[in-house]
Amino acid sequence: MEMHQVRYFLAVARTLNFTRAADECNVSQPSLTRAIKQLEAELGGDLFRRERPTQLTELGQRMHPLLKQCYEAAAGARSLASAFKSGEVGALRIALTHAVDLSLLIPFLNQIKRQFNRLELRFLRGDSREVAEMLKKGEAELGIAAELDESWERLDSWPLFTEDFRLVLSKEHRLAKQGEIALDDLQSEQWLSRNYCEHADRLSASLREHGLNSDHGHQISSERDLIELLEADVGVAVMPVTSPIPPTLKRTTVEGLDARRTVHLYGVAGRERTAVASAVMRMLRGADWRRHKNMG
Repeated sequence: MEMHQVRYFLAVARTLNFTRAADECNVSQPSLTRAIKQLEAELGGDLFRRERPTQLTELGQRMHPLLKQCYEAAAGARSLASAFKSGEVGALRIALTHAVDLSLLIPFLNQIKRQFNRLELRFLRGDSREVAEMLKKGEAELGIAAELDESWERLDSWPLFTEDFRLVLSKEHRLAKQGEIALDDLQSEQWLSRNYCEHADRLSASLREHGLNSDHGHQISSERDLIELLEADVGVAVMPVTSPIPPTLKRTTVEGLDARRTVHLYGVAGRERTAVASAVMRMLRGADWRRHKNMG
């Protein structure tokens, strides 16, 4: 079945006249008639009664909505493909680990929106292994993570910025009004461990080195749950400075605690990228990330 045959069928069904349908389609009537006969042969029956006026047969009536839907879907696909090719429509599939906040991308997405009439975004989430798999399988074009647990030779990475981790606690916490917090002040605290963070094990080891045992604290699997528990003053947590917190919480430094991470942009070498992905990559790699070193 050819799309021009379907188009001719729809024109005759609308005008109920082979001559007018041929004029509408800008073809000769013999060409239109021949194409419809080929379509009828493929479908196994007449679609029209050749009377005056022309009438749809029972088969034609049943086929009409299906062929109309088929033709409109094909026309839509062609239009979308043309829009992508011309740059009118942009698509971006980007994967982030659970410990990277989407707010980092918002300023760049606002810039990208002005370059495309339509922008189709798909954000994917996973741990470091899952993000690496999304990149390998082509499910995501770009990835953002502190680090990926993957040694695939086609995986390219570019460091964006390095940031500190800070102690976060409720403003109702007993230490919230204390000007300077020392490691000894935290000996009796209940820790909320961000298990979804790529640096969770490293942070726990660092705390143990300072005599603080976070292994017996609460194991948290999402940033939303962590924020709610912190607001309820269930415990304290160590979070990167780019992780947004509500005004009910306080972010503060701990004397002697030195922990940081480097956030990377990831891509796949040799794989063609969409116009949006290429633009976002250029923006992220060329951005001035120095402000993230002093957030708090």
